[in-house]
Amino acid sequence: MATEIQYDKIKTIRQAPLEEMYTSGHRTCQGCESALVMRDFAKAAGPRTVATGSTGCMYVANTSYMTTPWIIPWMHTQLGAGGSSAVGMAAGLRALMRKGKIKQEKINVISFCGDIGGGDMGLSGISGALQTDLDLLIILYDNESAANTDIQATGLTTYGAHTTFTPPGKVHRIMQKRWKKNVAGMLAVGHPTCRYVATACATFPALDYMNKVRKALEIGGPTFIHTFDPCPKGWDYHPRYSHELGELGVKCGIFPLYEVIEGEVVYTYDCRKKGRIPVREYLMKQGRFAHLVDEDIAYIQKMVDE
Repeated sequence: MATEIQYDKIKTIRQAPLEEMYTSGHRTCQGCESALVMRDFAKAAGPRTVATGSTGCMYVANTSYMTTPWIIPWMHTQLGAGGSSAVGMAAGLRALMRKGKIKQEKINVISFCGDIGGGDMGLSGISGALQTDLDLLIILYDNESAANTDIQATGLTTYGAHTTFTPPGKVHRIMQKRWKKNVAGMLAVGHPTCRYVATACATFPALDYMNKVRKALEIGGPTFIHTFDPCPKGWDYHPRYSHELGELGVKCGIFPLYEVIEGEVVYTYDCRKKGRIPVREYLMKQGRFAHLVDEDIAYIQKMVDE
């Protein structure tokens, strides 16, 4: 059950915990930032944690035959069931504690889902989860495509990106003439029962993301974090540059970092004050945007400016 929290007294992490809760045994692509998202949330949450994950990159890569990187207990759920699995897990733990079958203690429930499982197909289930009074954290790891099934466009794909559903050309411009869905903002505005919503990038810097995980878990109740995950396979760049792409995406403003606490927006990195870089520096380091002309880049810059 959520309790009153003094937000300014929540302890922050100044050094990443040494104990690993997500280790060898996964089959992610080289340079996969979503694997870092998993590793960091597990480290921040600690051993008294249960993770439930929807079908997607991080399910397939983390549950290859006879192997798993998870040290903490984990459960796979269906593509659109991230929210409902979190509710079932949290409600089940509450019932077991109430009946005396397990001891009364803090057990973290974290559900993770990709951008289809969190921003498209699974959005209604997450909305329902955020309307409960259960202690749960939902993390949407966003690599801007359905990367598990060969890079299809999703509602979170940046305008103009080359995917298997949106090849360059006239049809591409028609299909992609829309902006990336603002999932974190939408959920924050529409769910007053959710006391903490944040955006994060595991590469910018890692401790910002880990502290947001800690804060969400300590605040209690239903909480939500949307992470920005560079993907070498889907974004078409050399895996060694994942960290750089994460930084550029934040610094150009295409993915702002902020927290929404009790309805108030607080930027954890305000690129407007720190010297925002042009979006071109971010776009042109990725093959998925190599076909864009100056008009397209100007449109993206305009949308980011607004």
